[in-house]
Amino acid sequence: MMQRVPGRAMNADARREALLVRVPNARRHLLGALFAGAACTVRPAFAQDRPLDVPYVPTGDETVDRMLRMANVGPKDYLIDLGSGDGRIVITAAKQFGATGFGVELNGERWKLSLRNAEKEGVADRATFYQRDLFDTDIAKATVLTMYLLPTVNLKLRPRILNELRPGTRVVSHDFDMAEWQPDARADRGWTRIYLWIVPAKVEGNWAWKQTVGPAAPAFTIELRQQFQVISGPVRIDNEPYWLQDARLRGEEIAFTVIGDAGGLRIRHEYAGRVAGERITGTVRMMNGDNATPSTAPWSAVRTQKKP
Repeated sequence: MMQRVPGRAMNADARREALLVRVPNARRHLLGALFAGAACTVRPAFAQDRPLDVPYVPTGDETVDRMLRMANVGPKDYLIDLGSGDGRIVITAAKQFGATGFGVELNGERWKLSLRNAEKEGVADRATFYQRDLFDTDIAKATVLTMYLLPTVNLKLRPRILNELRPGTRVVSHDFDMAEWQPDARADRGWTRIYLWIVPAKVEGNWAWKQTVGPAAPAFTIELRQQFQVISGPVRIDNEPYWLQDARLRGEEIAFTVIGDAGGLRIRHEYAGRVAGERITGTVRMMNGDNATPSTAPWSAVRTQKKP
């Protein structure tokens, strides 16, 4: 349902919203691009350094709630909303979920409105707003990043998201994706779509460790290849090649399985750990031999070569 600011006549923004929410996604994407082009040619009355990159279409309250729940927002989170409009996402995160954060909005009237709304809802101490270009905003502090922008803008932001945000940061986008970076989760309801990404740790490169297998302690090496959160690569046990199986990367958390031969035994090792720079620490569940009883032990690996 169309959102209006109480007591104000339907303006061009509201008319855009009314049109966008009534058309299927494919048309919405096209119209969004057309409106973005129009927005870039007209400056609002309030002085700005540059024109808007996207049209103003408020996210409905139900969708705001779903976005925040999908990101599992809580009191420990610091949320940054890019293109915050009237401030509803940051305000809801503070009031309903106990989070702290800020939003950035280029339009002066909406920026002032968001400040008033935060005061009205009693969360101005935890939800603040800046009149600022989203491309000039420092996002490194975020544990949750929210946005309702356009595909082209998302793609411009994508390198910063991957390089400036800490691994494990949750990124939530209303309606628009980030091309070949596939989301970790997606939720659809009617014409509304919400995407969730977990910023992955950078794990590409060669990793090595030793693991006791029976009387032996063979050397394990992995050449990890990474495409966003998708990882793969060959593993060698005493230089004998095998292939990594069931490899998963979610933020800083990594898991994979190695099946091969070591110390004269058929082994299955299931690794799970946390990436911290050049080291992974965690545990390994081992089956050394076809009929062996599984055992669990600490495990750590060190990156010996980092890919450029």
